[in-house]
Amino acid sequence: MVEEQLAAPERNIQNRRVLDAMATVPRHQFVPKALKNLAYRDEPLPIGQGQTISQPFIVAFMTEQLDPKPTDRVLEIGTGSGYQAAVLSQLAAEVYTIEIIEPLAKRAEANLKRLGYNNVKVLAGDGYQGWPDHAPFDGIIVTCAPDHIPQPLVEQLRDGGRMIIPVGPPENQQLYLLQKHGTKVEQQAVLPVRFVPMTRAQ
Repeated sequence: MVEEQLAAPERNIQNRRVLDAMATVPRHQFVPKALKNLAYRDEPLPIGQGQTISQPFIVAFMTEQLDPKPTDRVLEIGTGSGYQAAVLSQLAAEVYTIEIIEPLAKRAEANLKRLGYNNVKVLAGDGYQGWPDHAPFDGIIVTCAPDHIPQPLVEQLRDGGRMIIPVGPPENQQLYLLQKHGTKVEQQAVLPVRFVPMTRAQ
C-alpha cells in the first residue's frame, strides 16, 4: 500500500514520517471483518452508521498537509473507525478525537485501546464545538465536511497552528489548509474531495 500506492509518482506522498506511520498502523483492524480483504486497497470502505473509513491516499495526504510534529497536540473531528487517529498517534504527542455517533466512538475507543494507541483520547460529542478543555491545538484535522469553517475550531487552533478541513456540499467540496497567524487565518484550497457531511448535535 505504502510503496506501490502512496509513494508512487501519481500519488507523491513524500513525508517519510507519514509513510512510516501508514506502514505501521494495521488498516485491516479498523474495517469490518467482512471487508478485511479490501483493507489495503486505495479506496474508502463503509464502517456502518452511514460512515466510511477514508481511502489511504486521503489519510496520508491530509496528514502530510497537517505535518504534525512529535511534540504536537492534535485534534481530530470525525473519529469514525479510529484509523486516522491511530496514524496521528504515531506522529504527535497527544491526539484528541471527537465522534458524534456514539456507537462509532465507543467502538473506535475500544479498538484504539486494544491496539495500544494510548496517547489517543476519544470523546462522543459534537465536533463543531471542538474540545476546548484541551485547547489550544497545534493541528486540527476534520474528516467530515461542514458547509463553512467552524469558528470554535479556529479559536482552538494555536498561533502558528494548521488545520486541514473539507468544506462544501458532497458534489462540490474542497479540502482547505488553514494556517493561523495571530488574528489572521490564511487558507488555501489544496484538493477537491468528497466526504460525508458534518453532523451537528440537535
